[in-house]
Amino acid sequence: MRTVRIDIVSDVVCPWCIIGYKRLEAALAILSGQIRAEIHWHPFELNPTLPQGGENLREHLARKYGTSTQSSIAARDTLLRLGQEVGFTFRFFDDMRIYNTRKAHQLLLWANQHHKQAELQMALFDAYFTRGQAMDDEEVLLDLAEQVGLERGQCRQILHDESWAKTVANTEQQWLQAGIQAVPAIILDQRHLISGAQTTENLLSVLQEISSKASTH
Repeated sequence: MRTVRIDIVSDVVCPWCIIGYKRLEAALAILSGQIRAEIHWHPFELNPTLPQGGENLREHLARKYGTSTQSSIAARDTLLRLGQEVGFTFRFFDDMRIYNTRKAHQLLLWANQHHKQAELQMALFDAYFTRGQAMDDEEVLLDLAEQVGLERGQCRQILHDESWAKTVANTEQQWLQAGIQAVPAIILDQRHLISGAQTTENLLSVLQEISSKASTH
């Protein structure tokens, strides 16, 4: 059994990040007898300047990317379909908002030390995309952290600790300097960069190649 380190740079309000992860999960399931994945999640804030309360998602996409309402509807239909294919439920609605995710990333980095990062990451994706919860609401974040087994009081301290906010910013800066400009970015074995939500077949192919190279050395 070969252990493969997998670093995933993502944001919790990025729909392609959960699709990319679910496709990776499917590829790893196929290779479950050959590869043991050691997954680490890393922060990438898509909207670090958004104020508390966020912004209407459709208006945000129009302002930031020039996305028309028609294009937005088409994109949502595509994401709904792709979500169904990988077993994830997207529920988009007209007044859906997008949020600043700095505090969510503070909790995720801290949760890694307690072996709860993966669970919290999935809980955040579900809370935002399936249940429409606010990703900058402290009580929402604390509820989710508590649900995966983290201590609420400690988590509250992390949310108010400026050093954790700086750790998120510094980590993001390191990834930017490493050439990561968009998410999801998946790095296999600290050498192979996979950009975007690749198909399960593509991911499977790269993982098999890594596995076979390891077995020939």
